[in-house]
Amino acid sequence: MTAAGHARTGPAPIEPTRHAGLPAGVDAWLGRAVPELQGTLRHEVIAGGRSNLTYRTTDAAGHLVVLRRPPLGSHPATAHDVLREARILRGLHGHLPVPRVLAVEETGEVAGAPLVVLEHLDGVILRSPADVERLTTEADRALIGPTLVDALVALHRLAPEVIGLEGLARRRDYLTRQLGRWHENWQRSRIRDLPDLQTAHEHLVAAAPGQSRSGIVHGDFRLDNCMLDSRWRVQGVLDWELTTVGDPLADVGQLLVYWAQAGDTARALHDPATVRPGFSTRDELLSRYCLATGTDPGRIDYFVAYNWWKTACILEGVYTRVTQGAMSGGDRTAASFAEQAAAVAGRAAALAAALPRH
Repeated sequence: MTAAGHARTGPAPIEPTRHAGLPAGVDAWLGRAVPELQGTLRHEVIAGGRSNLTYRTTDAAGHLVVLRRPPLGSHPATAHDVLREARILRGLHGHLPVPRVLAVEETGEVAGAPLVVLEHLDGVILRSPADVERLTTEADRALIGPTLVDALVALHRLAPEVIGLEGLARRRDYLTRQLGRWHENWQRSRIRDLPDLQTAHEHLVAAAPGQSRSGIVHGDFRLDNCMLDSRWRVQGVLDWELTTVGDPLADVGQLLVYWAQAGDTARALHDPATVRPGFSTRDELLSRYCLATGTDPGRIDYFVAYNWWKTACILEGVYTRVTQGAMSGGDRTAASFAEQAAAVAGRAAALAAALPRH
């Protein structure tokens, strides 16, 4: 789920809409599963993600919900698991700001894949510098970084059993699994040589620290996966499909990697929102997290390097799929993704080479 809500001024006549992922039977099921939805439904694709399909669904009276389903086509059974995401959200409700789960269709009989209906949150998601300039002042921006860190601290204080993952709580091989998974994904799909990716991987394997604790790892924690309210507090943390149990510092490293600053030569996002004046610095975010949790700031260096490498693997995968015509790059070319992936891989290799060996 990846879109901001919009203020409503009242219901208006709507026409039914059909999407490839939402056959005709979906509307009838929604009417039964979510009784407050009445009359003709309109489904609007919510852009921004490259994974699960997300729709903003509006009824004849102006009521809104969010509908999620896996992407079209074949994919691994454990990928894009919206049912698992729904279970996690139900566990988190009352502990962390997340949307409520309103209904679930588990069988796939209605749409050819499972469906999850979520509460629609009226808030703001900042994706780009243009969003920042249009929706915030510099004083507003100073509030945003700290509230994201506080949400992350609250998440990392929760026990895995809260979201039904107590069976993973004793595992201490998070980095081994992640390094193997992303390296295998890259090797399987690669269509060019990118030596910095391999070099960074070798350094990360050699320098991997022991796992000091097991906690909930969101897996994709960043500004544009958090919805903010009118006072710039986190109203909802979104996109839980990658959530697992592991070293929570992986989330901290990812937040810092995606939190771009003006002057950065490598960027994990093509057009990051946080480069505009007024946002906290990465050092300020890290200090706030460490103060709240008692974490040694020196432990973060590894997870920053790891997340630069992981992001490079993801970008290289996007480059491959766009080049092969398996996905659209939107308004970006394959060459644009190739250039970004190379820059991010170079950053990962440099940081990983500087890590102490254990």
